[in-house]
Amino acid sequence: MTRPRAKPIKVFVTDEERAEILRLAQSSNLSQSAYLRAAGLNHQVRSIIDMKAVEELAKVNGDLGRVAGLLKLWLATKRGEGADPKDVERMMDDFRRLQHKILEIMGGVMR
Repeated sequence: MTRPRAKPIKVFVTDEERAEILRLAQSSNLSQSAYLRAAGLNHQVRSIIDMKAVEELAKVNGDLGRVAGLLKLWLATKRGEGADPKDVERMMDDFRRLQHKILEIMGGVMR
């Protein structure tokens, strides 16, 4: 339940500033009032677009992990048939680097 708020603050803005405030409030899934209150109280306002990007990155990270796991399984069972085992190992290292980079990006967006 929200706290009762009955003390408005008037803010004078240009049409462009108003449009930008509305856009930012919508992108963070907040009302205009909640957005301005959070911004005015120096609270972090996260965009829902950022959160969706993190969700998508998490899915990609999982996919990379599954592909690397399949490559490792293939390497163990087929003993490198069709590809040089060293090439497969290098590819797995690339997957690990990509996963690390994805996790860094996700962490940056969440902060």
